[in-house]
Amino acid sequence: MLKMFHYMKERWHYLVMILVLLFLQAFCDLSLPDYTSRIVNVGIQQKGVEDGVPDTIRKESMEKVLLFAEEADADTIENAYALDGDLYTLKKEITSQEREELNTILGIPELIVYGMEDEDSEQVAAVKAQMNLPQDADLFQVFAQMPREQLTQIREQMADQFEEMPESIVTQSAVAFVQNEYAAQGKDLDQMQTDSILYTGLKMLGLAFLSAAAAICVTFLSARVAATLGRNLRNSIYRKVISFSGEELNHFSTASLITRSTNDVQQIQLLFAMIFRIVLYAPILGIGGVLKVLQTDASMTWILALAVAVILLFVGLLFRLAMPKFKKLQYLIDNLNLVAREILTGVSVIRAFSTEKHEEERFEDANRKLMKTNLFVNRCMTFMMPVMMLLMNGVTVLIVWNGSHAVNDGTMQVGNMMAFMQYAMQIIMAFLMITMMSIMIPRASVAAARINEVMEAEVSIRDGEEQEKPREEKKGEVVFEHVDFAYPGAQECTLTDIDFTARKGETVAFIGSTGSGKSTLVNLIPRFFDVTKGRILVDGVDIRHMKLSDLRDRIGYVPQKGVLFSGTIDSNIRYGKDEATGEEVQRAASIAQAWEFIQEKEDGVNSAIAQGGTNVSGGQKQRLSIARAIAKNPEIYIFDDSFSALDYKTDVVLRRALKKETQDATTLIVAQRISTILHADKILVLDEGRVVGKGTHKELLKSCDIYRQIAMSQLSEEELANE
Repeated sequence: MLKMFHYMKERWHYLVMILVLLFLQAFCDLSLPDYTSRIVNVGIQQKGVEDGVPDTIRKESMEKVLLFAEEADADTIENAYALDGDLYTLKKEITSQEREELNTILGIPELIVYGMEDEDSEQVAAVKAQMNLPQDADLFQVFAQMPREQLTQIREQMADQFEEMPESIVTQSAVAFVQNEYAAQGKDLDQMQTDSILYTGLKMLGLAFLSAAAAICVTFLSARVAATLGRNLRNSIYRKVISFSGEELNHFSTASLITRSTNDVQQIQLLFAMIFRIVLYAPILGIGGVLKVLQTDASMTWILALAVAVILLFVGLLFRLAMPKFKKLQYLIDNLNLVAREILTGVSVIRAFSTEKHEEERFEDANRKLMKTNLFVNRCMTFMMPVMMLLMNGVTVLIVWNGSHAVNDGTMQVGNMMAFMQYAMQIIMAFLMITMMSIMIPRASVAAARINEVMEAEVSIRDGEEQEKPREEKKGEVVFEHVDFAYPGAQECTLTDIDFTARKGETVAFIGSTGSGKSTLVNLIPRFFDVTKGRILVDGVDIRHMKLSDLRDRIGYVPQKGVLFSGTIDSNIRYGKDEATGEEVQRAASIAQAWEFIQEKEDGVNSAIAQGGTNVSGGQKQRLSIARAIAKNPEIYIFDDSFSALDYKTDVVLRRALKKETQDATTLIVAQRISTILHADKILVLDEGRVVGKGTHKELLKSCDIYRQIAMSQLSEEELANE
């Protein structure tokens, strides 16, 4: 799967942008629970007062607080404020860290002052009774007049009592002191509360908008990168398959190669589009959530550990069941494509033999196997979402249960519990996203392995390492030197000891019974396969020491089955020579006896050719294939039984015109009909892959029994006598 990244290296800058945007999105998403906690704790519970550090404090209140602060702490407090008349104002240059330190220092002194300012409280009455003071006495004046040692002792006793109090209660009491102080200064606490909630809410809206914008950009960039990957993969597979010889094409079936180029690439493209949006984002969100949880409250992290363990156990069990089926899925699609392709290709034969029912059953069998496997996989995966939702709800209940006890004990604030709950959901959602992606990963992994199998396949026929220059004096010459050939995997040779020379301007024909190796022999010249033994020379050079493009540029090849491509008649004739002029196209079509039927068409040479040439007859298709080879004007013509669909009259006229055209070229003809090769300069008779006769038509009638039998089966006694 990692090898797939190689195909999108041109978009590396997009990947960097995606990572930056994902971190930005995670930062925004992880910041929102903090602001939720702030709204509950500060905005609602503390009426907009952030902590126990007042921004402004009256002089008399400051003196009361300093009474119960340690000497070093008192200096820190005084240094943090500037006196302006009767009001102390917090200095603007105070950092957040210094403010946090002040909050810790002021907590207990403000708590003591807040408790003593309530003259009617039982605690104040008890202190006065303990000190034998009248009930109308001012405790703060009494403490101010005490010797420093005695005041320090009393302060330490009070501080020891409050040290055991939960931090949240100390903070709440300090905040209550600040609220009373602001009220005494004439500030509107309701307006402060409203402003705090609105300000925090606007920040949350801004973060949500930024997160949404980042997510949209990530989706857009991910789609671009995945589309680039898909395009590059398809191009690479196409270029690789085009370089395959017959051996590789036989190893990978056509249906499988089509599936690998389409469905497999689509699976990988879809996966990578999701990887950048989900798989990369999930760990960023999950790790960030864990760090935030540890900052919020570490006492409930066991709940998250339990949830993650259950998720991993469940997903592991699920994929132990589903993974083998995922691997099987792509091969079942291959099989379905294979059956469908065979049926569609041979539909006329199926109808002719009335075997529609049998083929329907074949297709239904392949379709049913694919359906059952898909259903099994999907049924396994349907368990995932309900279990995950149950798990998330269970985690929520556990957090509320434990958090409510912590709030009741004063060790946690309500907002912190809510923030913890949101972080927990984000962490679980991160795992949920990864598990949801794991549905796609196995199938895409199989697809990637299948594509790598194609890309890493060793091409058996490639350009020769030792390049040799063609010899001008042997231009157009084709020489077989004791050539043997066996198809890959076959135990017996298809061709044995083939030895002949075809010189420039000569016509060499090959004839023999079906399966004698005629087509195989001529297919060795353009190196569709390589010889097993011996060698083939073109222009005096071993074809294995020539560039494939140079070799094939010298050859005009007309296959046994005429192949046309979707486009026009003109584009098909120009296929081997795109720069051919209109006159050259017309000349090639005229020699191939195709110009007459081309003129009869409404658009002439610009008439459309359907895919596979289905809108022209077999004979027309063969003539256009011959015209394509002639337009190329090669030095070697190979006709692999290319006249079989022509009537006798057209065959005679075409061969006569072709003979004039190929006077300076070497012509190799594979034929079934003797009439096609009567005037060849040399005829090779093949039988079971061996040359059993070699010579002209008249010579072979006398010297080769097999040729004579073929001739007698095709020509009348009168024709034989004339010959």
